[in-house]
Parts: sequence; structure tokens; C-alpha cells
Amino acid sequence: MKRLLILIVIHSLLTVSGQNANYLKEQATGYRGKVIKDLKAVTGLSFCVIGDWGRYGDYYQKAVADQLSSAVVGVDASFIISTGDNIYPNGVASEYDPAWKYVYEDVYSSYPTHIAWYVVLGNHDYKTNPDAEVAYSKISSRWHMPARYFSIKKNIGKDSANTAEFFFIDTTPFQKDYYSEPDYASHVAGNDTAAQRNWLINGLKNSTAKWKFVIGHHPLYSAGKRKGKTNDMIDAFRNIFEKYKVDAYFCGHEHQLEVDQESGFHFYQFISGAGSETTAVTNAPYTMFTAQDHGFFTAGINGNEMLIQYINADGKILFTKTIKK
Repeated sequence: MKRLLILIVIHSLLTVSGQNANYLKEQATGYRGKVIKDLKAVTGLSFCVIGDWGRYGDYYQKAVADQLSSAVVGVDASFIISTGDNIYPNGVASEYDPAWKYVYEDVYSSYPTHIAWYVVLGNHDYKTNPDAEVAYSKISSRWHMPARYFSIKKNIGKDSANTAEFFFIDTTPFQKDYYSEPDYASHVAGNDTAAQRNWLINGLKNSTAKWKFVIGHHPLYSAGKRKGKTNDMIDAFRNIFEKYKVDAYFCGHEHQLEVDQESGFHFYQFISGAGSETTAVTNAPYTMFTAQDHGFFTAGINGNEMLIQYINADGKILFTKTIKK
């Protein structure tokens, strides 16, 4: 019994020591508490955005997940947004598919990541049964996808009159080439894209939120491998975002980290599609930052400012951007 107690004490000391070492490491990287320091996010609203992650822990998914956990603590995030391609290579068959355990539950297992995840579908999620990811909302207490497109409103701090509204859209049916591809055709067919656009227009038009965000999978702009091939998204959404003063569009699909703003337009685009695999990037006139690196970004909103911080799998802050109202 004595030996058992000694082993327990030693294990506890090692655990605490390891946690303290991790804390000091996170402090040294510069992002632990940074949003709280800069924008007093403890009285505001903070969240993390990650995309294109579901690779069974491979392609640096686990390393990024570890940094995501630390960032949730560091910026006092109240939720996580996923920009789609949640489960590679072909989504899931049902809400009971074993892939949920190996791709999601076992990788994002640390306590800080057990907060609300608000999720959109990516094209890979469409390949088998996209509605299975909607149904998983009834299985998991942290997975939130009540429908293929939906909206939520969050208070910024304690002032209920100061809010941010998030519109989660389903972009795969807007990609015209998918209707002729065997992997997608049967799943995108029958989607009423006009109804979804009208839902978004009415939601944005009637929103009283101070900050308005749209979240989807496919980007409007890219300095990656789909550069110049995003016209379907531009045609479907650019004028809507601009007319109704969307502050930012969060997306993935391109396996990189990127910030864009087209000249003459109000809204920013933030790509977070490097939760696992990364691909090569170039540059473009609308791009102010891009990186072929594994990671995600944090966002902190307080009053009239939003701070975006891109963080890689080593915990390094790659880029920051402050947007003022």
C-alpha cells in the first residue's frame, strides 16, 4: 500500500510538473493570454477557427489539436468553429460510424476542447452521408450542426445589446462541377441553393448584431492551388457579403492559412484550412497573408475591435490582424 501511495504521489508531481512546463512553453510562444491582454477578451468574445482536419491524427492533426487546446485556454475561447472537411477521405456513413472516435473524439480529447464546436460541411463530408454529421449533434454534446445551414448569435461580453451573429452556410451545392462528378452528384442533386441564398439574405438583412460573420467551406479568393478557380463562390456570395456588410467570411478547403480583402470591398476573408495537410501557396493582389503551414486562428472581439491571430503547430504566432468598426 505504501509503495502504491508513493507511486501515486510521484505520478501527480510529474503530471503537475509537466503541466507547468507546458504552461511556461505556451507563455514563451506569446499567445497565452495575448487576446485578453490586447482586447480584454475576458469581458468580450473569443473563439478559435480550424478546418480540413479529419485525418485520424495524421498529417500533423494531433500536433495542431494540442496547440488548439492551449489556445482555447490562452484566449479564453468559448467555442470552436470548424470550416469543414471534418472527416477524410469520404465523410461518415452514419452518426454511429467508428470514424467519429478515431478522427474527432480521440484527437480532440483534451479538456479545453470540450466546448461547443459549430461546424459546416466540406466537400469530403458530402461523399457518403452529409446528414450523418447533422445527426451527430444528437450524439455529441459539443458537436453543433442542427442543419446543413444555420445561424447563432453570441453576446460580446455582458452587454446583451452588443452581439455577434454567425451564419453557417453549406457551400458544396454551389460548386457546379460537383454535379457531374460521381462522388458528389447524388448528394448535391436536389439541394435548393436559391432557398439557402434567400435564407442568408434575409438573415443578414434583418440582423441587428454589431458584428456579422459568415462561415463556409469553399473560399471566394485563394493564393493556393485553386487560385482563379473560385468563380462559383464569387458569383453566389460576394455581392451579398458586401451589400449586407458582412465583417468577415471564415472558410477552408484550401489547405493553408490566408487573409484576403479585395480592393474596394468591405469584408475580409480568413482561410483556416490547415488543420492537418498543407499544400503550396503563391500570392495574389488581394492577399495580405498566406502560409503553407499547419495551424488555425483565434479571434477576440471587444467593442469596436476584432483581433485575429494565426497560430501554427509549434505554437508560433504567424500573423495578426486587427479589424476596427
